[in-house]
Amino acid sequence: MDYVSALVPPTVMAIAFTFLIRTLIRSQGGVNKAKEDAVIDAALSGAQPPAQRPGGTEHRV
Repeated sequence: MDYVSALVPPTVMAIAFTFLIRTLIRSQGGVNKAKEDAVIDAALSGAQPPAQRPGGTEHRV
């Protein structure tokens, strides 16, 4: 019976890993892909620092 207890954890992990990969592959693309890409693009553009003004000097008030 030791072989059963030795084989159960790797078998469970293999099944869980298979379902994880299946879920990742199935969630790629689809009808919401454009919406998700737009959200990511908006978040990345908001995270980028603003460009400097031409001339290299900034005017502070």
